[in-house]
Amino acid sequence: MKPLMGSIAEPVQEITVSKPPGIRFVEYIKKSAISYRTYQAIVLIVTFFAYTAYHAARKTTSIVKSALDPQSPDVNLKSPFSWRRAYAHKPLESSRNSWVLGAGWEPFTGSDGTSLLGELDVGFLFVYAIGMFFSGHAGDRIDLRRFLTIGMVGTGLFTALFGVGYWANVHIFYYYLIVQILAGLFQSTGWPSVVAVVGNWFGKKKRGLIMGIWNAHTSIGNITGSMIASVLLTYGWGWSMVVPGLGITFVGIVVFLLLPVSPESVGAGIDDDDLPFPKKLGEEVKEPLLKSEVEEESAVGFLEAWRIPGVAPFALCLFFSKLVAYTFLYWLPFYISHTAIEGRYVSNEESGTLSTLFDVGGVVGGILAGHISDRLDARAITAASFMYCAIPALYFYRSYGHVSMTVNIILMLITGMFVNGPYALITTAVSADLGTHSSLRGNSRALATVTAIIDGTGSIGAALGPLITGYISAKSWSAVFTMLMISALIAGLLLTRLVVAEVAAKIHSNRYRPSTLV
Repeated sequence: MKPLMGSIAEPVQEITVSKPPGIRFVEYIKKSAISYRTYQAIVLIVTFFAYTAYHAARKTTSIVKSALDPQSPDVNLKSPFSWRRAYAHKPLESSRNSWVLGAGWEPFTGSDGTSLLGELDVGFLFVYAIGMFFSGHAGDRIDLRRFLTIGMVGTGLFTALFGVGYWANVHIFYYYLIVQILAGLFQSTGWPSVVAVVGNWFGKKKRGLIMGIWNAHTSIGNITGSMIASVLLTYGWGWSMVVPGLGITFVGIVVFLLLPVSPESVGAGIDDDDLPFPKKLGEEVKEPLLKSEVEEESAVGFLEAWRIPGVAPFALCLFFSKLVAYTFLYWLPFYISHTAIEGRYVSNEESGTLSTLFDVGGVVGGILAGHISDRLDARAITAASFMYCAIPALYFYRSYGHVSMTVNIILMLITGMFVNGPYALITTAVSADLGTHSSLRGNSRALATVTAIIDGTGSIGAALGPLITGYISAKSWSAVFTMLMISALIAGLLLTRLVVAEVAAKIHSNRYRPSTLV
């Protein structure tokens, strides 16, 4: 009975309590209220930079990894960019005062150094995946603006503490492992929160295209993190962690000051063209005419969210899709630096910069997948098609990427497009669609939970990919790519039932379309 009694008064409290201080200041200066469209623009911009900062902080580890691991092929002095040649006059010691690129860093200087780096990845990602489920559950129940701010500041703190190990001369593996685990815990607050906020402000119309463009923050964050970390490696790998950590902390403060969580929280009203949870004429028959106030106000439970049609298949598909994507995220710079291209090995800085092209392809793939799925009104068909196309792309990149730098770049762009396309589509538009599914009977408090279930399940795969790669890459990179191709195949097959349903719906729609025109 309590939700029924508070259902009328609670929105009024949200308007007065939850309006961000930055928004209040802007309205005070303007002496007028901010329009609905302006709020939408603020949401897209702020959440875009927020998750760009998340990924920039996350990407740094893959760049620093190539500097910590002593098994670097930079000893090939044929390369004009060899760091060992540049510092050949300096002793290769592991102390902080004389550390140089190519020297490695204890405790990663042993024969098991690569495996230890893989364990750092898996520690981060498993806690990230587990934390995602709890973050989604919490995100539907508390103020997302404050929740996101805490997550970003915490992420910045522990990302920076990893880099502090450089100046503090820390050579204890468990220090880096614990710091990575805590960073993963705070990172898990990000994705459910930003998707829920964007879903609150944008309806299903053109959601795939809008969120496909918006999701470019993932790749731009990776590119930014790679570029910053690669450049700062010259001054010591600690800077490559501390600077992105400070960056995400600053953006977290901006989020606290400006981010409007929902139209209700800032008294923005409702935009008929972009209802947060639209009920189109064609969809009304799927929903009851009378809705319980209790259902509208109470957050959806974890098990109930799993039972929403489509959640389980897309979650399992994302498990294998993120396995592929995150293997590239964490190991591509390392793979490039350990693979001879045109007969020479590139430096750690070069490999970090070159790996950003994978994310450039990912930006194109995310936008393309979102646009195609909007035009076809078929999310499963689009996602499955991209996963199947990723298989030959992976094969050609492994087989012919070493031929020349030009070929490597072209194949990397194509691979990034097909690998990141479905990953971006599922974690954005699909999650938002399912979080507002008609089976919820208008309940608006499921977005963060559904997003967390899908991305949390995917993140378990994201943890396994780098972990397995850390062990088998020492024996064979061909085996790594075989694993990735099999994972892409399974990801596509898991959507078969949904693909068949979408095809059947298209056939049925086309069959009856002429009769409706007569």
